[in-house]
Amino acid sequence: MIASLRGIAQTTGTGTAVVEVNGVGYLIQTTHKTAKAISPGSEVMLHTCLIVREDAFALFGFLEQQDLVVFDLLRSVSGVGPKSALAILNELSVEQISQAVISESDSTFKAVSGIGAKTAKLITLTLADKFQGSGEGLSAGSESAVEALVGLGYSERESRASVKKVSGHSTSESELLKLALKDLAKAKSR
Repeated sequence: MIASLRGIAQTTGTGTAVVEVNGVGYLIQTTHKTAKAISPGSEVMLHTCLIVREDAFALFGFLEQQDLVVFDLLRSVSGVGPKSALAILNELSVEQISQAVISESDSTFKAVSGIGAKTAKLITLTLADKFQGSGEGLSAGSESAVEALVGLGYSERESRASVKKVSGHSTSESELLKLALKDLAKAKSR
C-alpha cells in the first residue's frame, strides 16, 4: 500500500495532480480544494490511499490526514465508493460531515450530487458510532488516534475512552496519540 507520497508537483487539474517522486510521476485523484492548494513545481506531501480494482489502480491523496481518515470512513459505508466519497469531500468539509453524522442530518449528504436518499441515510446510520461515543462527537483526528491505538493492540472501547479523556488537551493528532498512550500506560500500571 502506498500510504504517502512526497515529491514535486508536476501538474494539477480539476481533482487531479501529478506528483513526481524519484523520476516517477504518480497521478493522484484528489479534492478540488487540494488540487488548488498544490502549486506546480513545489514540493508536496500527500496522505494517500491506493484502490486496486480488476481493471485499474487508483491513487487518492489528501494534504490533511483527517481528510484521508474521513475518506476511508465514507468508503466503509455500503454503496459509497471512492468516487462518491471524493464527491462528498469536494462538497463538505470534515467538520460539516462530522456534524451531519452526529445530528443525523441525511439531507446534508442528499445535497451532494450523486448521493441519493437511501445512501445519505445509510451514511448517517453507519458512521454514527464512528463520530460519536457516549453522545460526544470525536473529530476525524481523534478517530485516527483510536484506530492507531487499536492497531497497537488496545481494545476499541479502552482506546475511545482514553482518546475522549485527553482530547481536550491537544489539537494535533500526534500529540493526542501520545497523551492517550500515556493515559493507557497509567491505567495498566494501576
